[in-house]
Amino acid sequence: MPKALCLTSLVASILVLVLFLADAAMGILGMQDFAPLGAASLLMDITFAIVGGIMVYMSWKTYREQR
Repeated sequence: MPKALCLTSLVASILVLVLFLADAAMGILGMQDFAPLGAASLLMDITFAIVGGIMVYMSWKTYREQR
């Protein structure tokens, strides 16, 4: 069960990372109409992308310790 929880958190954190990176990239490129969150705040996108990256790292390290 702990492995399943680690993989679930890994997938969720990857989704967060990709979502906010895509929103930031589309906001910078001037494609606000196509941005997933409407490119409302670049600071928010960067902050959540960093947090998502930290979560990916922590989930991966925890999963590797479960082996």
